[in-house]
Amino acid sequence: MTDAGLWTIGLAIAYTALLVAGGTVIQRRSARQPQTAGGFFVGDRSFSPLIVAVCITGLFSGSSYIAILELSYHTGISAIWYGVAETVQVLLIALLLVKPLREKLVVTVTGMIGERFGRLAQIISGLITAFTFPMWSVATAIAFASALAAFTDLSIYASIIVTALLLLVFLWFGGMRAIAFSQTMNFIAFVAMLGVGLAAFLIKPGFSGLAELATSNPKMLDLSSVGVTLIVAWFGTFIVNVLLAQAAFQMSLSCRTPEDGQKGLFLAAGFGIPLIIGGTILGTAAAIVVPNQTLGLVAVPTYIAQVLPAPLVGVFFLGVWACALGWAGPCQFSGATSLGRDVGGALHPKATEEQLVRYTRWSLVLLTGLMILFAFLRIEQAAWWNILAWTLRNGATLAPVLAVFFWPLATRRAAYTSMITGFLAGLFWYQLGGWSPASFFIGIHPVWVGMSVNVVVLIGVTLATARWRVPVDARRRSRGALVAAAWLTLIGLVVVVNVWLTATGLLGLAIFILVALGATATFLLTQPAPSTDEQSTDESTSIAPSVPLSKAL
Repeated sequence: MTDAGLWTIGLAIAYTALLVAGGTVIQRRSARQPQTAGGFFVGDRSFSPLIVAVCITGLFSGSSYIAILELSYHTGISAIWYGVAETVQVLLIALLLVKPLREKLVVTVTGMIGERFGRLAQIISGLITAFTFPMWSVATAIAFASALAAFTDLSIYASIIVTALLLLVFLWFGGMRAIAFSQTMNFIAFVAMLGVGLAAFLIKPGFSGLAELATSNPKMLDLSSVGVTLIVAWFGTFIVNVLLAQAAFQMSLSCRTPEDGQKGLFLAAGFGIPLIIGGTILGTAAAIVVPNQTLGLVAVPTYIAQVLPAPLVGVFFLGVWACALGWAGPCQFSGATSLGRDVGGALHPKATEEQLVRYTRWSLVLLTGLMILFAFLRIEQAAWWNILAWTLRNGATLAPVLAVFFWPLATRRAAYTSMITGFLAGLFWYQLGGWSPASFFIGIHPVWVGMSVNVVVLIGVTLATARWRVPVDARRRSRGALVAAAWLTLIGLVVVVNVWLTATGLLGLAIFILVALGATATFLLTQPAPSTDEQSTDESTSIAPSVPLSKAL
């Protein structure tokens, strides 16, 4: 084992011990109070804006930093778009959701779906959500495991197992209170990591190295080198995820007031900027100093160890360890909440709050095993794991969530069918593309396929099985007709420029926009049909009766 390895392991163990000790203190304090679901799941809604900010920074920005490190090693500065897309998501959550959804989205998206579509829908969405969260956890755990593999005799797999077990022990005792404490400590570690990383860059290769790279390999300094298809998929995934960012909801809704949650999210967007820029620069610098490595997350520790003394190497990878804990911890906790609280609550409606907490803790054990399994299946591509998880989760839950907000006509049968088909469609499209992180079947990213199928199936099954009619409100009909006209116009435009869209990698986005416009028109132009008595009243007052599907078509 090298000196850098000793420092890395030593600091990681000491840091972990600090987190465990802090979590124990918090646990003892909470034990003096009655155990409630509000305390375990949303921290008794006691977070300040700064606590929300460091929690969200640890959640999204720490994860983005790891993904950007790896991406920029292979593709250069174009990896920065991943971080920009993540920042847009945080800002949109702050602007659009925190205030109006403080009470509606009490804890989870799956809980909201269950309230609208019943227990079976809650079980399906909870199982799918729980299945995807360990994928996000793996995305950052492999970063620290890669560092250990570079410095010690430990394998990546052994390191991931240790990380997973550590997360399990820590989250088992603390709940959301433990996450708030650990994210605060992680934020401090991030600052130290950024300072050490900046020093490494200035020592070697420095700005002169970037200037030489512009001549020797200009593609690395091209903002579009990663590919337009992938950049668009990142933005589309993060923007759609605004409605489905369950872990972020859990943190921001743990604030004292909605306004505090909103302020915390704005602060988090600002805190994340140095991490995004720093990850991009450092990954590109590693490509200059340690080129031609297959695993970018192994190349980065090799680069840092060549440039800096062992104690500073340890400090840098303490920050990487904090990134892993900052993302994987909340993801595991939120996934376990979906499985334990939502699925467990749906299976046992009379469960007490103590039982829901116990279900969630046992769910943590199950998700820990699932996280280890995923790591064994693919030990690289942190960004790919993130996007795969969003593809599968969003492909299952987007349409039901849209229906909760905008379409009371949607039926339970449609919700069940759409969640299952959207989830399977994303998996199937990845299979057709050979599970590649950068090239996709017929140039369309699976994220567009999963979400499009999800929405189309929900609408199709609802219209085929529900009693509906054209709305009575003339203004609503006018708006619906306008959107429908725009939808038809866009269909014609997509047909005309289809070749260009395919060549630029934008065809998937165009199809999803068509689906979104079509869904908007459908939401505006349909509403539940009245009962027989109401219909008689409508007819006597010359109000349009319900429209059978056969006549509507």
